[in-house]
Amino acid sequence: QVLLMESGGGFVQPGGSLRLSCAASEFTLDYYAIGWFRQAPGKEREGVSCITSDGSTYYADSVKGRFTISSDNAKNTVYLQMNSLKPEDTAVYYCATDTTNRRGLDEWEYDYWGQGTQVTVSS
Repeated sequence: QVLLMESGGGFVQPGGSLRLSCAASEFTLDYYAIGWFRQAPGKEREGVSCITSDGSTYYADSVKGRFTISSDNAKNTVYLQMNSLKPEDTAVYYCATDTTNRRGLDEWEYDYWGQGTQVTVSS
């Protein structure tokens, strides 16, 4: 079983930045892809970004150029650097792992999920 724990959420004004962290079980990043998803109130959960074990990345159009995903295998942690935040980025952010290591954001491909961290962007 893979364990995931998100951190780094909080309250930020529009235009600000936050960095989310996803701490994973040991060796997870060596073999599996990690994805970030988010769910805003009253909306369906949507994919944000993912990174495979070889470092290939993918971004949803809504965050391209503003968000950057990266991984530190030594720390078993994936980061999501979020810049130029907008009110519409407000959501609970989840990380999840795809044990087939595919580069994509189809939710059904992800097997294990964290508990989520709240991000609120407001003036």
